[in-house]
Amino acid sequence: MKRILIENTYIVTMNEKREVYRNGSILIEGDKIVKIGKVDRDSLGENVEIYDGKGKIILPGFVNTHVHLSQQMGRGIADDVDLLTWLRERVWPYESSFDLEDSYISSLACCGEMIKSGVTTFLESGGQYVEGMVRAVAESGMRGCLSKSVMDEGEGLPKTWQKTKEEELQVQKELYDKYNNTHEGRIKIWFGLRTIFNNSDDLIKETKKLADELNTGIHMHVGEIPGENEYVKKKNGLSTVEHLNSLGALGPNLLAVHTVWLTDREIDLFKLYDVKVSHNPGAAMKVVLGFARIPEMLEKGIPVSIGTDGAPSNNRMDMMREIYLTSLIHKGRTLNPKVLPAEKILEMATINGAKCALLDKEIGSLEVGKKADLIVINEKTLHSLPVHDPIGNIVYAMSSENVESTMCNGKWLMKNRVLTFVDENKLMEKLIEQSEKIQKKAGINIPDRFPVINIF
Repeated sequence: MKRILIENTYIVTMNEKREVYRNGSILIEGDKIVKIGKVDRDSLGENVEIYDGKGKIILPGFVNTHVHLSQQMGRGIADDVDLLTWLRERVWPYESSFDLEDSYISSLACCGEMIKSGVTTFLESGGQYVEGMVRAVAESGMRGCLSKSVMDEGEGLPKTWQKTKEEELQVQKELYDKYNNTHEGRIKIWFGLRTIFNNSDDLIKETKKLADELNTGIHMHVGEIPGENEYVKKKNGLSTVEHLNSLGALGPNLLAVHTVWLTDREIDLFKLYDVKVSHNPGAAMKVVLGFARIPEMLEKGIPVSIGTDGAPSNNRMDMMREIYLTSLIHKGRTLNPKVLPAEKILEMATINGAKCALLDKEIGSLEVGKKADLIVINEKTLHSLPVHDPIGNIVYAMSSENVESTMCNGKWLMKNRVLTFVDENKLMEKLIEQSEKIQKKAGINIPDRFPVINIF
């Protein structure tokens, strides 16, 4: 069994006591952490890889709890527009032009970008070709909870997406049976509910029932815009969350994404039913959703995590950037510099993310017996020195450039800034080629912002 020793380093465990080790070591055997803190190197023999961690910080791998793998090639197609224009005139035509190979290339590129910002686990909110996602995630070495984007009603749906409740439930069950817990257990299959605009009451209720039976999660956009609550109230007399509650859909396996427009009562319902939350600050500001009441949710003990959302809405799958944005916007909103301190932000990106992924017994902290999912951060860059407060520097000063190496399940996915599973230059060439084909196929025209003079 392969062994890896990371030594002489600063270890932020994120365990229950939030212990930190100076000049500590981590010993990994196979896919698990077997020792942490003090490790006698001489007792290990010769068959061990040594990673010198001097001047480095070791953290649990980040958990990105909301991402769209299939949107990676759509970066830049929907900038500076409102949400419904973004969805119906740009993103849906784009996504509905996909095939299996497009899904694979898009997913592989998205995985690469996430890995380079320290993500080892992610929750995919739903695409149409889950098989392509599975192939990419398997190759990348990441840990992912994958979903199909499920819709059985709603205005503006592309013809190829118009499915019945029975069809959507059946295909999700087939995906679960085929792929759940495959590839060393790194791939999980969740159930996806796109939005309340596109999901019938029967589909919501039966999705919840099936997810409970199979002990898996449900990924859903909830409370994104005021118009969502207005739509549901007009149709059912209740807001989105109140209506989901009336359907019995709230529960510990529901991940509610964005959750910007929630009342005090709805936040209390989330606490009562242990609903999980994914906060996406970059996307929420760029697509003008608003500012979610994250400090209030955390104060009540709701597990709130951090997600990037997809490339057309953020436009970066960069968790270090999202960590920084999260640290700023709530201070500004509440006018309170102490409302979300740096250590709380790291909890959101690690152990809270693991809770939202329903995987906190396996990942989210560096502890003996847990999976070897970790990142190595190099603190020695001009933009992050000096380091008086390592935790503060990670959140407020560092960037994805500081992520030197990324490990999942005991295997290096990136080492010394080089991806180990793919030729990055060849992947970028393929990404450009495929994205141009998709844009033309979808018929999306991006207007020039300034006068363009073609020389050739």
